[in-house]
Amino acid sequence: MMNRTVKSAIAIAAVAAMSVGAFAGCGSSSSSDNGKGKVYYLNFKPEAADQWKALAKEYTKETGVEVTVSTAASGTYEQQLKSEMAKSNAPTLFQVNGPVGYANWKDYTADMSNTEPYKQLINKKVALKDGNKVVGVPYAMETYGLIYNKSILNKYFALDGAKAKSIDDINSFDTLKAVADDMQARKSELGIKGAFTSAGFDSSSDWRFKTHLANLPLYYEFEKDKVTKEPSKVKGTYLPEYKNVFDMYLEDSTTDPTQLSSKTGDDANSEFALGEAAFYQNGTWAWSDLQKAGMKADDVSMLPIYFGVDDKNEGLVTGSENYWCINSKASEADQKATAAFLKWVITSKTGINSISDKMGLTTPFKSFDSVKITNPLTQAAVDDQKSGKTQVAWDFAFMPSEQWKNDLGNALLEYAQGTGNWDAVKTAFVDGWAKEYAAAHEG
Repeated sequence: MMNRTVKSAIAIAAVAAMSVGAFAGCGSSSSSDNGKGKVYYLNFKPEAADQWKALAKEYTKETGVEVTVSTAASGTYEQQLKSEMAKSNAPTLFQVNGPVGYANWKDYTADMSNTEPYKQLINKKVALKDGNKVVGVPYAMETYGLIYNKSILNKYFALDGAKAKSIDDINSFDTLKAVADDMQARKSELGIKGAFTSAGFDSSSDWRFKTHLANLPLYYEFEKDKVTKEPSKVKGTYLPEYKNVFDMYLEDSTTDPTQLSSKTGDDANSEFALGEAAFYQNGTWAWSDLQKAGMKADDVSMLPIYFGVDDKNEGLVTGSENYWCINSKASEADQKATAAFLKWVITSKTGINSISDKMGLTTPFKSFDSVKITNPLTQAAVDDQKSGKTQVAWDFAFMPSEQWKNDLGNALLEYAQGTGNWDAVKTAFVDGWAKEYAAAHEG
């Protein structure tokens, strides 16, 4: 398991990376007829599907090596990976989200210690290891928080009686809520539909709340209790703060809570890009979609999700759940072909440009040293790192299962719609954790 020292190293590596870069069954893969082996990548990121297909096509054009890319629909990666791994032509390259994901696929991970991605890591401590074996290499260091529209906020700051006069004034949960409440009350003056985009619970959006927002109460509990490995149970110490933030999202929103079950990630992205909301909980990876929707780099930046616990020191949330793994069940030729493809992806001009600019990802690799930051959300993350604040670790990597997240998400939606109460959220969070941990570790 990855301890807190390693997780802290992830955040430290992100500082360096951000300063130089702009996200079961048994089966085996058979080699292609050209003797070079072939590559099959099951991609985790739907927002980068087109870019990965373009990279695969370019690599095949340059080398003659067959590269296939398939992308799982949002929220279905683990399910699709199980299905694909049971086939004769299984993925040669796949992803895990950290130590919990690795536990499910440890028998399928080749040692990557001699691969270029591992050699190129600025800080090798961010690699996922099992003893001395390098089982996964992160290719994206990511940061999330509250993306904000600068022009809407500046318009608000100029209003008489505004609860803040500049973005620097929004430095705590209490101030954030006061501003959001006031913006909601004065939305007609501001020409917006709500302070926050819709907290949609379609599968393309619900991860923002059942995983990313849920990370905050876990982080502060683990810090307080000095948790250093995946715990068998949690207390839910900071669930009141979780409720406060979620309530703010619901009350100061573009959308009536009864409509959230069908609201998608695209809806939230569109609402923000069209200037219908001032705040949007998301991360550095969202820039690609916002840019496609017509936003300019000068339009946006990002604030921490102030949680009301240690707001003075709280920074943005930084880490990774994007670890490349090479399938050890694949043929030797295919494993070598996959390693060669990854080397090209992170060292060639084509690959570097695609990952840093077109995908808008921040990488942990030395080969991206000369890349200019074009993603304004990455720039916000760099600025946050330099501020001296404490970056919040990605403790959701320790969530015991997808079922835990889904049960929490269902309880949050019921609460939002008024068909359930907050006690059900507590039950899903605390009792659900113990249940899912036990299920994952039985025997």
